[in-house]
Amino acid sequence: MKKLLFALLVVLLVAFVPQKKTKVIFFGDSITELGVKPGGYVTRVDSMCRAEGKGDQFDFIGAGIGGNKVYDLYLRLEDDVLSKNPDVVVIYIGVNDVWHKTLLGTGTDPDKFEKFYSAILKKLKEKNIKVILCTPAVVGEKTDMSNQLDGDLNRYSNIIRGIAGKNNLPLVDLRQKFLDYNKANNPDNKEKDILTYDRVHLNAKGNQLVADAMWKAVNETK
Repeated sequence: MKKLLFALLVVLLVAFVPQKKTKVIFFGDSITELGVKPGGYVTRVDSMCRAEGKGDQFDFIGAGIGGNKVYDLYLRLEDDVLSKNPDVVVIYIGVNDVWHKTLLGTGTDPDKFEKFYSAILKKLKEKNIKVILCTPAVVGEKTDMSNQLDGDLNRYSNIIRGIAGKNNLPLVDLRQKFLDYNKANNPDNKEKDILTYDRVHLNAKGNQLVADAMWKAVNETK
Protein backbone atom coordinates (compact mmCIF):
# COMPACT_ATOMS: atom_id res chain seq x y z
CA MET A 1 0.00 0.00 0.00
CA LYS A 2 2.83 2.38 0.93
CA LYS A 3 4.56 1.63 -2.38
CA LEU A 4 1.36 2.40 -4.29
CA LEU A 5 0.89 5.69 -2.45
CA PHE A 6 4.52 6.62 -3.09
CA ALA A 7 4.14 5.85 -6.79
CA LEU A 8 1.00 7.99 -6.99
CA LEU A 9 2.81 10.81 -5.20
CA VAL A 10 5.67 10.66 -7.71
CA VAL A 11 3.21 10.76 -10.62
CA LEU A 12 1.44 13.77 -9.13
CA LEU A 13 4.70 15.61 -8.52
CA VAL A 14 5.86 15.01 -12.09
CA ALA A 15 2.48 16.16 -13.41
CA PHE A 16 2.53 19.44 -11.50
CA VAL A 17 6.22 20.36 -11.71
CA PRO A 18 6.70 22.72 -14.70
CA GLN A 19 8.86 21.11 -17.38
CA LYS A 20 11.78 23.08 -18.77
CA LYS A 21 11.03 24.45 -22.21
CA THR A 22 13.42 23.94 -25.09
CA LYS A 23 14.79 27.41 -25.84
CA VAL A 24 15.29 27.97 -29.57
CA ILE A 25 17.12 31.02 -30.92
CA PHE A 26 16.81 31.98 -34.59
CA PHE A 27 20.12 33.70 -35.38
CA GLY A 28 20.37 35.77 -38.54
CA ASP A 29 19.90 38.98 -40.50
CA SER A 30 16.92 41.19 -41.46
CA ILE A 31 14.92 38.18 -42.66
CA THR A 32 14.98 36.88 -39.09
CA GLU A 33 14.56 40.38 -37.62
CA LEU A 34 11.33 40.64 -39.61
CA GLY A 35 10.51 37.05 -38.70
CA VAL A 36 9.39 38.03 -35.20
CA LYS A 37 6.87 40.55 -36.53
CA PRO A 38 3.19 39.59 -37.03
CA GLY A 39 3.08 37.10 -39.88
CA GLY A 40 6.84 36.54 -39.78
CA TYR A 41 8.30 33.06 -39.94
CA VAL A 42 9.35 32.95 -36.27
CA THR A 43 5.87 34.05 -35.19
CA ARG A 44 4.37 31.42 -37.48
CA VAL A 45 6.60 28.71 -36.03
CA ASP A 46 5.35 29.64 -32.57
CA SER A 47 1.73 29.52 -33.76
CA MET A 48 2.23 26.13 -35.40
CA CYS A 49 3.85 24.82 -32.25
CA ARG A 50 0.91 25.95 -30.13
CA ALA A 51 -1.61 24.56 -32.62
CA GLU A 52 -0.01 21.14 -32.15
CA GLY A 53 -0.36 21.44 -28.38
CA LYS A 54 3.38 21.86 -27.80
CA GLY A 55 3.40 25.44 -26.57
CA ASP A 56 4.63 24.28 -23.18
CA GLN A 57 7.63 22.54 -24.77
CA PHE A 58 9.30 25.34 -26.73
CA ASP A 59 10.34 28.95 -26.27
CA PHE A 60 11.23 30.78 -29.51
CA ILE A 61 13.51 33.82 -29.63
CA GLY A 62 14.48 35.88 -32.68
CA ALA A 63 18.03 37.26 -32.82
CA GLY A 64 18.12 38.87 -36.24
CA ILE A 65 19.71 42.21 -37.17
CA GLY A 66 19.35 43.83 -40.57
CA GLY A 67 22.47 43.87 -42.74
CA ASN A 68 24.25 41.18 -40.75
CA LYS A 69 26.78 38.89 -42.36
CA VAL A 70 28.41 35.81 -40.91
CA TYR A 71 31.16 37.73 -39.10
CA ASP A 72 28.54 39.98 -37.48
CA LEU A 73 26.94 36.84 -36.06
CA TYR A 74 30.32 35.72 -34.76
CA LEU A 75 30.94 39.07 -33.07
CA ARG A 76 27.58 39.15 -31.28
CA LEU A 77 27.38 35.43 -30.53
CA GLU A 78 28.21 35.85 -26.84
CA ASP A 79 25.75 38.68 -26.09
CA ASP A 80 22.84 37.63 -28.29
CA VAL A 81 23.01 33.85 -28.07
CA LEU A 82 25.34 32.23 -25.54
CA SER A 83 24.31 34.54 -22.68
CA LYS A 84 20.71 33.33 -23.12
CA ASN A 85 21.65 29.64 -22.64
CA PRO A 86 19.68 28.23 -25.58
CA ASP A 87 19.13 24.55 -26.22
CA VAL A 88 18.90 24.97 -30.00
CA VAL A 89 20.26 27.63 -32.36
CA VAL A 90 19.04 27.97 -35.95
CA ILE A 91 21.63 29.78 -38.09
CA TYR A 92 20.07 31.53 -41.10
CA ILE A 93 22.74 33.71 -42.75
CA GLY A 94 24.41 34.21 -46.12
CA VAL A 95 22.27 36.54 -48.22
CA ASN A 96 24.16 39.69 -47.23
CA ASP A 97 27.53 37.94 -47.49
CA VAL A 98 26.70 37.43 -51.17
CA TRP A 99 24.46 40.43 -51.92
CA HIS A 100 26.65 43.10 -50.31
CA LYS A 101 29.66 42.06 -52.38
CA THR A 102 27.88 43.43 -55.44
CA LEU A 103 25.68 46.04 -53.75
CA LEU A 104 28.20 47.66 -51.40
CA GLY A 105 31.51 45.90 -51.92
CA THR A 106 31.39 44.71 -48.30
CA GLY A 107 30.41 41.07 -48.64
CA THR A 108 32.33 38.04 -47.41
CA ASP A 109 34.77 36.01 -49.48
CA PRO A 110 33.95 32.28 -49.59
CA ASP A 111 36.98 31.15 -47.56
CA LYS A 112 36.29 33.71 -44.82
CA PHE A 113 32.59 32.80 -44.86
CA GLU A 114 33.43 29.17 -44.13
CA LYS A 115 35.95 30.07 -41.41
CA PHE A 116 33.59 32.38 -39.52
CA TYR A 117 30.72 29.91 -39.89
CA SER A 118 32.88 27.09 -38.51
CA ALA A 119 34.06 29.31 -35.66
CA ILE A 120 30.45 29.96 -34.65
CA LEU A 121 29.74 26.24 -34.67
CA LYS A 122 32.80 25.53 -32.54
CA LYS A 123 31.62 27.91 -29.82
CA LEU A 124 28.10 26.46 -29.88
CA LYS A 125 29.42 22.89 -29.70
CA GLU A 126 31.55 23.78 -26.69
CA LYS A 127 28.31 24.66 -24.88
CA ASN A 128 26.56 21.44 -26.08
CA ILE A 129 23.99 23.52 -27.96
CA LYS A 130 22.14 21.80 -30.79
CA VAL A 131 22.49 23.59 -34.12
CA ILE A 132 20.36 23.68 -37.26
CA LEU A 133 21.91 25.17 -40.41
CA CYS A 134 20.03 26.95 -43.20
CA THR A 135 21.11 27.88 -46.69
CA PRO A 136 20.33 31.41 -47.99
CA ALA A 137 17.28 31.44 -50.25
CA VAL A 138 17.21 34.01 -53.04
CA VAL A 139 18.22 37.44 -54.28
CA GLY A 140 15.73 37.49 -57.13
CA GLU A 141 13.18 34.82 -58.01
CA LYS A 142 13.62 34.34 -61.74
CA THR A 143 13.56 30.67 -62.65
CA ASP A 144 15.97 30.70 -65.60
CA MET A 145 19.05 31.28 -63.39
CA SER A 146 19.39 34.82 -64.75
CA ASN A 147 19.33 36.48 -61.33
CA GLN A 148 22.68 38.21 -60.99
CA LEU A 149 23.70 36.40 -57.81
CA ASP A 150 22.40 32.89 -58.49
CA GLY A 151 25.89 31.50 -58.99
CA ASP A 152 27.25 32.93 -55.74
CA LEU A 153 24.16 31.88 -53.78
CA ASN A 154 24.63 28.34 -55.05
CA ARG A 155 28.30 28.44 -54.09
CA TYR A 156 27.69 29.70 -50.55
CA SER A 157 24.80 27.27 -50.12
CA ASN A 158 27.17 24.46 -51.07
CA ILE A 159 29.59 25.68 -48.40
CA ILE A 160 26.85 25.42 -45.78
CA ARG A 161 25.77 22.01 -47.08
CA GLY A 162 29.37 20.86 -46.77
CA ILE A 163 29.67 22.16 -43.21
CA ALA A 164 26.41 20.44 -42.27
CA GLY A 165 27.58 17.16 -43.77
CA LYS A 166 31.03 17.34 -42.20
CA ASN A 167 29.57 18.00 -38.75
CA ASN A 168 26.53 15.71 -39.10
CA LEU A 169 24.14 18.60 -38.45
CA PRO A 170 20.54 19.04 -39.62
CA LEU A 171 20.13 21.29 -42.65
CA VAL A 172 17.15 23.33 -43.81
CA ASP A 173 17.97 23.78 -47.49
CA LEU A 174 15.98 26.93 -48.20
CA ARG A 175 17.94 27.58 -51.37
CA GLN A 176 16.64 24.36 -52.91
CA LYS A 177 13.14 24.78 -51.49
CA PHE A 178 12.80 28.27 -52.99
CA LEU A 179 14.16 27.14 -56.36
CA ASP A 180 11.72 24.22 -56.45
CA TYR A 181 8.76 26.38 -55.41
CA ASN A 182 9.52 29.05 -57.99
CA LYS A 183 9.92 26.52 -60.79
CA ALA A 184 6.43 25.25 -59.99
CA ASN A 185 4.76 28.59 -59.24
CA ASN A 186 6.53 31.30 -61.25
CA PRO A 187 5.60 30.63 -64.89
CA ASP A 188 6.10 34.28 -65.85
CA ASN A 189 9.69 34.32 -64.57
CA LYS A 190 9.03 37.21 -62.17
CA GLU A 191 11.92 38.52 -60.12
CA LYS A 192 9.75 39.03 -57.01
CA ASP A 193 6.22 38.66 -55.59
CA ILE A 194 6.27 34.87 -55.49
CA LEU A 195 7.90 34.21 -52.10
CA THR A 196 9.45 37.67 -51.60
CA TYR A 197 8.19 41.23 -51.92
CA ASP A 198 11.53 42.78 -52.92
CA ARG A 199 13.57 39.85 -54.29
CA VAL A 200 14.98 39.05 -50.80
CA HIS A 201 12.57 39.60 -47.89
CA LEU A 202 9.69 37.22 -47.38
CA ASN A 203 6.05 37.82 -48.20
CA ALA A 204 3.27 35.80 -46.55
CA LYS A 205 3.85 32.70 -48.69
CA GLY A 206 7.60 32.93 -48.19
CA ASN A 207 7.23 33.25 -44.43
CA GLN A 208 4.95 30.19 -44.37
CA LEU A 209 7.32 28.11 -46.50
CA VAL A 210 10.21 28.98 -44.19
CA ALA A 211 8.11 28.42 -41.06
CA ASP A 212 7.04 24.97 -42.27
CA ALA A 213 10.65 23.94 -42.89
CA MET A 214 11.94 25.47 -39.64
CA TRP A 215 9.24 23.95 -37.45
CA LYS A 216 9.86 20.49 -38.92
CA ALA A 217 13.59 20.76 -38.19
CA VAL A 218 13.11 22.19 -34.69
CA ASN A 219 10.45 19.61 -33.80
CA GLU A 220 12.86 16.83 -34.72
CA THR A 221 15.39 18.02 -32.12
CA LYS A 222 13.15 16.76 -29.30
